[in-house]
Amino acid sequence: MTAAHAHCHETATIGSPFKPVAALWAVALSCLLLAGCSSVPTNHGKVEGESFRSRELMQSDSNRMATIAMKENLDSLFIVMDKLYRRNPAQWRKTAESREAAIAYVRIAVMERQPWNELQNKRDVAALSLALQPDFEGDRVAAFIYAAADMMITSHGGRTSFTLIDGLDPQHVFNAARNLEIANWILNSRRAQDGKPLLLSNQLGDDGRNLSFEREMGKIIGRLDLIASYTTERYRRAVIGYGQGLLAGPFMQFLPVR
Repeated sequence: MTAAHAHCHETATIGSPFKPVAALWAVALSCLLLAGCSSVPTNHGKVEGESFRSRELMQSDSNRMATIAMKENLDSLFIVMDKLYRRNPAQWRKTAESREAAIAYVRIAVMERQPWNELQNKRDVAALSLALQPDFEGDRVAAFIYAAADMMITSHGGRTSFTLIDGLDPQHVFNAARNLEIANWILNSRRAQDGKPLLLSNQLGDDGRNLSFEREMGKIIGRLDLIASYTTERYRRAVIGYGQGLLAGPFMQFLPVR
């Protein structure tokens, strides 16, 4: 091949129309991939544990699990309260000058186990029943959340934190889950005296669906059921473990070696 032919071959290769087209396709493909990646949420959160506290030395694994579940259930109830207040603003106006203030009042009453005056000093399921009566005229959101929280805490022996000396009755915790299911059904089916729903909770309509209230209540019920099942299984396994120890005792003796 002469120098002239070599030069022509090199020029044809460099100036080939296929390479610019391929480069354009590569750029376009990269842009599509980047756009696709940017549209997919990458921050899904992460599991974070609490920092160590000295009182945890007095907690077994089951105590710690029950304590965390109670904290998350109360947090979920306060989230539900905020959702209900946003959909029923006339309710918080019966308690405070702002939605935030009404939420703070209810939270303090729940955490400090203070009575809620509109519930006539009733507690537990009696308070829950009163809060869901059609003729209840007070702040129904506050009354419902306070009564639900009080009922749930009562089912845990009146405690929100648990140590080695505390025990749980799994049937009471199980019953609390069923009570919340019943209360949720009443809230969605019973009507007030004016014929309107007791409270607007879920949104089902042509303009959209909002079931965030239902989902949050489902989380609470699910945690309660888990604690009830776990506590039952723990007690059952303790009995089985004791029996296994009795049966295996004779076979676990050290044998003479001389």
